[in-house]
Amino acid sequence: MQNIITVEDLVEVYSDGKKAIDGISFDVEEGEFFGFLGPNGAGKSTTIKVLTTLLRKTSGRVNVAGYDLGSAAGEIRKAIGVVSQETTVDVDLTGRENVRLQGRLYQMHGNALKNSVEEVLKLVQLDNVADKEAGRYSGGMKKRLDLATALVHKPKLLFLDEPTAGLDPQSRTALWEYLKELNKGEGVTVFLTTQNMEEADKLCRRISIIDNGKIITEGSPSELKEALGGDTITLSFTEDPGSLLRSKAKAILGTVPGVTNVIDSDDSVIAYTKNAGRVVIDVVEALGRDNVRPSSLAVSSPTLDDVFLQKTGRRIRSEELNAKRETEASILGGVS
Repeated sequence: MQNIITVEDLVEVYSDGKKAIDGISFDVEEGEFFGFLGPNGAGKSTTIKVLTTLLRKTSGRVNVAGYDLGSAAGEIRKAIGVVSQETTVDVDLTGRENVRLQGRLYQMHGNALKNSVEEVLKLVQLDNVADKEAGRYSGGMKKRLDLATALVHKPKLLFLDEPTAGLDPQSRTALWEYLKELNKGEGVTVFLTTQNMEEADKLCRRISIIDNGKIITEGSPSELKEALGGDTITLSFTEDPGSLLRSKAKAILGTVPGVTNVIDSDDSVIAYTKNAGRVVIDVVEALGRDNVRPSSLAVSSPTLDDVFLQKTGRRIRSEELNAKRETEASILGGVS
């Protein structure tokens, strides 16, 4: 399969000297659903801005849709569609007018434009409300309209920068179905950035996990999870002054037969094992002998968050919760 994106040693340094992208390299095959997974500030959005010609790269080689980024940025823009984190629809126009306007910006006219507008509105199931003002659409409908405007010129490559951020679970799940159909049914290559582990797991055939501007691992979601060596046993210690209990638990778990790896994170200790149903009994007995009592114990199959934890020592989920708290604090701080 031919690559539709090739990135070699890409570096992006901001004007303040911060290195947002630190020499990353990766390929995306034509027809692939490829994901960039990582926490806020990892370099996901910066990467997608470079690939979509919105940000000039500092160094490295980038080829998108058969064109060199340095010499054919205009051709790249014609070949791609982009859906950003924030909706960009004009709320004073109808849904159909939004899509038609975008088509005209791509120099589409006549029946070709008319047919494409109707086709994409039907694809995202907005054809029955196409003549309503976009300002009257729900958040999920606006996201679908954004998607329609990005597809009207029939791009072979679609960039999605955290497209489901802020959506309710029902709207998020619905958008996932549209994206799957685009990729499998329409053959559109999709490049997705996300910090939603479930989203990456469900949609992407292959992902790169990025942190602090560097790619830390890459593969299919199943390959990355299987590489952890089995299930996880998570011991939580919500009341643990000085982390003494966690330290004792980590040492104990390291001696239990069948435990392949132990990681200390936040207020938890995580043990990896190939047979959690059997090993968990030995874990409980070993902890009891040393009078170490966790607040809770949970057994689960590995997730992409566990992959990130093993590679970085912290969880993506923690980053998500922190970002949510910061947002809530900002909103509350602005209320008088």
